[in-house]
Amino acid sequence: MGAHDAFLQDAYSRTLSEVVERTGPAVAAVRLRGAGDSGDALGGGSGFLFTPDGYVLTNSHVVRAGRPAATARPELRHQVSLADGREFDARWVGDDPDTDLAVLSIDGLSRGSLAHAPLGRSAGLKRGQIAIAIGNPLGFEHTVTAGIVSALGRSMRTSSGRMIPDVIQTDAALNPGNSGGPLLDSRGEVIGINTAIIRGAQSICFAVAVDIAGWVIPQLLQHGRVRRGYLGVAGQTQDMHRRVVLAYELPQSSGVRVMSVEPDSPAARVGVREGDVIVGLDGVAIASVDALHQALDASRVNRDCVLKVIRGVRTPAPMCFTVRPAEVLRT
Repeated sequence: MGAHDAFLQDAYSRTLSEVVERTGPAVAAVRLRGAGDSGDALGGGSGFLFTPDGYVLTNSHVVRAGRPAATARPELRHQVSLADGREFDARWVGDDPDTDLAVLSIDGLSRGSLAHAPLGRSAGLKRGQIAIAIGNPLGFEHTVTAGIVSALGRSMRTSSGRMIPDVIQTDAALNPGNSGGPLLDSRGEVIGINTAIIRGAQSICFAVAVDIAGWVIPQLLQHGRVRRGYLGVAGQTQDMHRRVVLAYELPQSSGVRVMSVEPDSPAARVGVREGDVIVGLDGVAIASVDALHQALDASRVNRDCVLKVIRGVRTPAPMCFTVRPAEVLRT
């Protein structure tokens, strides 16, 4: 190895070491236990402090441990172990299964001076950038792996059935237990929250982009959940014939075919029928079920919205309905 190669290797090593030294103390082990001091361990993973006053960001599937309503079960409790060995009970603040994110709050310690990992930005990421993962894989606490950002703009379906957009793919090795830990850039800023691996594949791992977390966290702190709109339709993505697309001057080639309409739902009350194809909401083109989910955000809850549908091929123009989405309620 030449002197130049040795210098580059040392620079890379120094970067990793500095990031780990600065950010590692903010990474925690998160465990879900049953009632009492001797409660059985029911699951766990990783998390990290993102504020100096004890708020921990992790995955929804970590705090729920596969349970659809863990937040409603008083016999379950969360514990957080910090890098210095201290262990605390943690209070559930909120979680969002649709983005696989959750927030806990550490109780029982003086606040304001805890080591924490600063949230960065994911919008400007480029493939090939350094990606550093810290977590607690397989019970080995505060393990560090490094790689690169392999791909951007991936999507991933959660246990709730919804699609998370703008997922980061990395080759930084992740294992069971890494879920909820931070994915960091070379400045030590969080660019993603590690959430999934592809079993049987080599070095294909995924993280929820931190910009998604930046949208979710304030809602969890305020409401304990993410507010989303509900129309009351079941649908599937359907490609449309090119003649239909041209005839209606649509910017997309697919829409959402309504397979059923729930009685007395917002959609039913305005006259949406089975067989209609939803192609727009408030001027936003709707090309898929996932696009409709993303469009039905908190800004449209209990507010009049314009729903554009195609009903048969003989109508001269898409039909428009003024609909008021209700709020999705999830325990």
